[in-house]
Amino acid sequence: MAPEDFRSGYVALIGKPNVGKSTLLNTLLGQKLSIVTPKAQTTRHRILGILTEQDCQIIFLDTPGIMQPSTRLDQSMMRKVKESVSDADLVVFMADARSAEPDLHSLESIVHRPAILAINKIDLVRQETVLPMVEAYMDLRSFEAVVPISALKENNLAALMQEIQERLPPGPAFYPPGMLSEYPERFFVSEIIREKVFEKFRQEVPYSVAVTIANFVERPARKDLIEADIIVERPSQKGILIGSGGVALKAVGIAARQDIEIFLDRKVYLKLFVRVRKDWRNRETFLRSFGY
Repeated sequence: MAPEDFRSGYVALIGKPNVGKSTLLNTLLGQKLSIVTPKAQTTRHRILGILTEQDCQIIFLDTPGIMQPSTRLDQSMMRKVKESVSDADLVVFMADARSAEPDLHSLESIVHRPAILAINKIDLVRQETVLPMVEAYMDLRSFEAVVPISALKENNLAALMQEIQERLPPGPAFYPPGMLSEYPERFFVSEIIREKVFEKFRQEVPYSVAVTIANFVERPARKDLIEADIIVERPSQKGILIGSGGVALKAVGIAARQDIEIFLDRKVYLKLFVRVRKDWRNRETFLRSFGY
């Protein structure tokens, strides 16, 4: 039974692309749920991660980076940001310590919402540069607290957690202890595959890719069978993904299989196929069928 002073609530991680939201989520949970790459706009879905402690349960909502949408897929991603802000009891607004100016565009999405300002990547700047950034943000709106952190180096995360916990509403846990997310395994498998495409290809190809799981079969005493479709928009992109003699696709498969086996804690047999769905990022039928 939870103690009488138990607290629980939803906390949205908000900010521009590549500010470190997914890294923070993974670090706080102690397990990789959100895919992370050096490229911007890697996160497309609202990733729900559950952290349960003795006296609190925090349901983190990792969101896509805030941007000006240029496709219907982008519009769908920005709707997820808006929904997350609306659903959250508290917002952690993340800013890059290296930025010269405040992120005004992202700030517009959290108007009238209680928020903690987390200045991330402080390990990459001189300490004296952080205070002017904090003052610039505080001139724009009030924050519940300001916490300089490094999500990657795990600097000052205990202080951030303390600030979050103190502002959660009293109440029982929403999810059972030990549960990390409400999404099924096949969702995270598809995300791992998409991450490997982001890591191994450049320019427009990763942003034109969606991944769907066509078959996911657990086989006792044998490797699980996973068959996945990598969706692209043009035949030329299909050729790039497959590569000469299939070598590029094979490399994606090897890297993805290794991480999938770590995530699932069991062996898998992974088969990848590349399909062309013309201009899928701007077609509602495809967006819905791909989970966007």
